Amino acid sequence: MNILVIGANGQLGNEMRIVTKRSEHNYIFADVAEHPCEPTVRLDITDRDAVLAFVREKGIQVIVNCAAYTNVDKAENDRDTAELLNATAVRYLAESMKVDEGMLIHISTDYVFGAEPYNTPCHEEQKGAPTSVYGLTKLHGEQAIFETGCKYIIIRTGWLYSEFGNNFLKTMLNLTATKPQLKVVFDQVGTPTYALDLAEAIVEIIRICSPDVSGKHENETDKYGVYHYSNEGVCSWYDFAKMIAKYSGHTECDIQPCHSSEFPSSVNRPAYSVLDKTKIKQTFGIKVPYWADSLKECLKNME
Repeated sequence: MNILVIGANGQLGNEMRIVTKRSEHNYIFADVAEHPCEPTVRLDITDRDAVLAFVREKGIQVIVNCAAYTNVDKAENDRDTAELLNATAVRYLAESMKVDEGMLIHISTDYVFGAEPYNTPCHEEQKGAPTSVYGLTKLHGEQAIFETGCKYIIIRTGWLYSEFGNNFLKTMLNLTATKPQLKVVFDQVGTPTYALDLAEAIVEIIRICSPDVSGKHENETDKYGVYHYSNEGVCSWYDFAKMIAKYSGHTECDIQPCHSSEFPSSVNRPAYSVLDKTKIKQTFGIKVPYWADSLKECLKNME
């Protein structure tokens, strides 16, 4: 089976490269730029004709879309570009799978929530209420997929980190190693997600939803839909930073909790974005690691 991974040079894309190295399927990794070490196809997903032609030429049966405009702050003043990457391009990918009867696995975000007050984990049927341009454009991407009528699995995640790229983990490793004191917000609560864990979950979903020899998908209509995935547990950014410092041995840095209002921003971030993972665990039998255990594993992989 030919599987196309979009956004292959990002955090999740790089983890997909790792977990699929011994796969029986043919994984093709694409991005807008070449990778310094890994083979990468250059593909502009904002070019509809290019997307449709590539999918048809390579016989792509599954697309895993890890690409997105993820600069939350910059998106507030760059709405058109965010909409293009997070919604319009997603529609093109969905259309390509609709034409060739393939499956689109699309990565969305906890930022589709936030405007309505709540203090229990967000479930898949909960109405999207984004508080930022980033969240709104990602919600538009989900809606574009629904409208095309293609076979899809949307996975909302949040607080993604890994050994690749720029992320909160790497920022905290640097700051706790170089600063005597640090303030981190404690009034934004969610769950960190190790990108490697998410990549492994995606590969398992592909395995379960892959066509059998007759070309059919077992119980396919029961499995397509929207899912949530993050690691297990709940923490604030302050808790996350404290655990990073503890596990990395940067204990001399005095990390203090603070309110998000102490760091003025044009973005109104969700105060509570814990995701309910019941559906993805029950549907695909996926075991979700505890966030602190996955943090240890990531730090070990960075050594």
